[in-house]
Amino acid sequence: MPVLRKFVLLVVVTCIIILRATAVPSPYSTGVKPTAQATHIAAITNDAVVVITGSTYRFTVDTPEGRGLVSTSPTVKELLLQLQSGDGSIQQYHITGKSGNAKSIGDEIISGDRLVVTSQNGKATKTYQVTIKLMALSGQLALQQQQITLNTNNDLTLYFTAGQRSPDAAVKIYLPAGIPITLKNTTVNIIGRGAVTLQELAQQSIGRTGTKYSYNKVGTVSITPSPGGGSILYFSHLDLRPANGTDLQIVIHQVTLPKTGDYHFKAIYTTSKPEVLTSAGTGSETATLRVTPTVADFTRMADTALSAYTTARFTWSAITTSAVQLMQSPDSGKTWAAANANIDGRKGKATITGLQPDRWYTFRLLVKDGNHKGLSNTARYYTGMLDVRSVGITGDSSQDYTQPINAAIDHLSRSGGGTLLFSKGTYSVRTVHLKSNVYLYINAAATIKALKGADAPEITWFSDKKYRSGLSPTDAGPYTDPENYLTKQDVGHHYFHNSMFFGERLNNVKIIGNGYITGNGNLATGDNVMNNAPDNRADKMFTFKLCTNIEIGGIYRDADLWYDSTKDEPYYINKDGSNDFNTGNMLHIDRTGHFALLATGTDTIYVHNTYFSWGSTASVRDIYDFMACSHVTVTNIYSKVSSDDIVKPGSDCSLGFTRPAHDYKVRNVIGDTNCNLFQIGSETADDITDICVDNIYVLGANKAGFSISTNDGGSVKNIHLNCGHTGSLHTRSKMVRTFTPFFISISNRGRVIGAEVGKYAFTDNGEKHNELLVKNVNIGQVENIIINGIDIYEVYAGSSFRGKRWEAYDGKQRRATPIIAGYSLPATTDVTGGLDFTLPNGKHTGYIKNVVFNDVHVLVKGGNPLSDTAAAPPELGVGQYNASNLKVQPSYGLWARHVMALTIKQSSFNYETRDSRYALFLDDVIGAQITAVKMVRPAGNNTVIKCKNTADIKIDNAFYYEDQWGNALNRY
Repeated sequence: MPVLRKFVLLVVVTCIIILRATAVPSPYSTGVKPTAQATHIAAITNDAVVVITGSTYRFTVDTPEGRGLVSTSPTVKELLLQLQSGDGSIQQYHITGKSGNAKSIGDEIISGDRLVVTSQNGKATKTYQVTIKLMALSGQLALQQQQITLNTNNDLTLYFTAGQRSPDAAVKIYLPAGIPITLKNTTVNIIGRGAVTLQELAQQSIGRTGTKYSYNKVGTVSITPSPGGGSILYFSHLDLRPANGTDLQIVIHQVTLPKTGDYHFKAIYTTSKPEVLTSAGTGSETATLRVTPTVADFTRMADTALSAYTTARFTWSAITTSAVQLMQSPDSGKTWAAANANIDGRKGKATITGLQPDRWYTFRLLVKDGNHKGLSNTARYYTGMLDVRSVGITGDSSQDYTQPINAAIDHLSRSGGGTLLFSKGTYSVRTVHLKSNVYLYINAAATIKALKGADAPEITWFSDKKYRSGLSPTDAGPYTDPENYLTKQDVGHHYFHNSMFFGERLNNVKIIGNGYITGNGNLATGDNVMNNAPDNRADKMFTFKLCTNIEIGGIYRDADLWYDSTKDEPYYINKDGSNDFNTGNMLHIDRTGHFALLATGTDTIYVHNTYFSWGSTASVRDIYDFMACSHVTVTNIYSKVSSDDIVKPGSDCSLGFTRPAHDYKVRNVIGDTNCNLFQIGSETADDITDICVDNIYVLGANKAGFSISTNDGGSVKNIHLNCGHTGSLHTRSKMVRTFTPFFISISNRGRVIGAEVGKYAFTDNGEKHNELLVKNVNIGQVENIIINGIDIYEVYAGSSFRGKRWEAYDGKQRRATPIIAGYSLPATTDVTGGLDFTLPNGKHTGYIKNVVFNDVHVLVKGGNPLSDTAAAPPELGVGQYNASNLKVQPSYGLWARHVMALTIKQSSFNYETRDSRYALFLDDVIGAQITAVKMVRPAGNNTVIKCKNTADIKIDNAFYYEDQWGNALNRY
């Protein structure tokens, strides 16, 4: 088993950097060159080093508001780390000032400084003059493949990332002669917005914004001939303030190169603020593609399952011969033998089975004849789960294994992917850096626990200090700078690096098994997390940003999870209908901080068979937060208790743009929460559609059992509860101990990029307000909501989050009616000075449309007096978008306002103690059908269904009991 390399960075305080040889060195060498990742070196001549300087905005979480404008000049330490020997010899470097005195490592480089290079044997010394040049920091240009095969058809992929952030940026990519680029055969993905052809770029959606956003398109592009041959690909008017990994991913499709040799690429970019700067186009902004006659892109195809370790599949660009042999080596290339493989040389495919388990293999192709005759590049594969213990990670709980685990993940990634096995032991980590095609498997005897000191929150162009948590009706902080996307959502959502497990722009990652992962009290839950000490700012367990194909969960089991209230434990439903309380297949997680999972802009996610709060119920807030994610499957989740939402689809601005979300299949979710079991929102900056939820068991919810809230202009459509779209309904869904069972609402908080607000004094239902109204973001929409087959009782805020499991109702706990609440701006006549704006679509009221309650049975606690029938809940506004903001409702069974097309059928509404309010209250409801419904009309109240400002209300086959369920039954 080869030993993994360990890379150690040694910074010598005396400003001497020792660089180890990587080639045959000269002991007298004093020549230097930039490292591959150098960002501050524009050029090195025979006697000078040209160092880049300029300015940019760069905010850490500690930077005072308004103090983010900084110089980009490097320090002595930063510059020395970007230098290396020209021939790999060992050299000593010193930076001195003009006077010849050595500078300290923290000193800034200035013009007139000198770089003194001493050779390996100490007998040669050379001095380079340091010249400062005003430029943008060098970006990074990379090719997905550094080599391709002659006369084969390939997709050529380039990645470019600017060296510093900027609005209104321009990027030029210089392509060599022979690359056939057009507006039709090339796609680009700018800051993760999604790939479009170049000809479609000007029409690509910028996301949902208010009118105060300065961009109306993602960017523009042109292709022009290069004077030296080749082409120049020019992008302009790009918003590169967000940092989401690669800035431009460019794919030129169907490229065939007929000449061998090196093809050279170059990139430069230009900033606009805080000053106009252009990068050098040297060093890291260059890349070389080599075209070879032999097969150069032989690649092992990544596995998508965990059970096929003794089978490997390979691909390469199709060549015009069938005389291809797959060769294998069991000893890292020392000896080779022909492999017994199924090969299709013309399609470039091969499959080998029957490999020996738990071994490293090396593979290559032998092309026996034709234009591509010869040996290909090699590919490696480990036929099993790579046990962390085999690479020196012993599982001693007192050790910090962050570096060796990350090295092992990187090693598997460079070999094409694989599975890292955490066998028996305890593995303490700070931040694990996940990689594409690498899986983590935690077996039953393994524990991974968080240490303090996770990665720091990322540096950003904007500051978020003006708004980091909460939102009051008069807090203009989120809107002060309309383009500052950091102020549009809570602090936990827009910092990603401060996580226990982190992945960005990855594909095909799994974290599975039946072991135990704990935040260990080192993942924070509060909105003031950035006020903590720097080593205590991690607040997420798993973070995935702009990724695809992610799986987190236990060992798969083909059975539905449900709950036994007498044992207070989940169980699986066997095929014969019996209950199996053995949940040893589940992944056990606790103390997950603000988020167990924060997935943002990530598609195709599968989370399953997970037991939350397994060992501890402390330090846990949201469980699964899916922001701007699509194609999500959630199955068999048990959360003993959490302080926030258990499953939450939403869409925010944390990527620097909005992104719609759709296609969710959620099944068998059981839990107790201080918030909502299922919640759409509150972040709803873009559309959320097509969500199917089956089989929920709400054990307690101090907000709502099932909540849908659009607050920021997004459209929420096609939400189905218990319609059987994820599979059969094995049991009726249940809700107990919920503050309100359902909260379906609209507000106009408008936290989107480009939003504008004003402060207005107005009267709402006789109550005076002085608060913000959003002036340029349309009211969101909620429509097509179908709720089926659910039993609801013990309707009070009874979660066990703040006390024992559970406190019985004593009349003091908060409680609310099931609520459907659209939103209306105040009438101009109710606003002091009048309403001086009209929303872009001209609408004044946002109606919730087409809501169906079928076979829903609600038993509330009751006890409200007749006087509460006069209650007039306020409209939901900028800082008041929760059910509790609606105070008391005038009905006990259902309260609906600003609704179009409401259907209630085969349902019942009842109370335990006489409640003198109406059973149903319809306010500004247009079109309702109430069929086969049973209610109770309390003594002293002659009206069971109250209608106000309604139209087209149809009631058929509805009945009510007099004062108490079981008394005389009357037809409505």
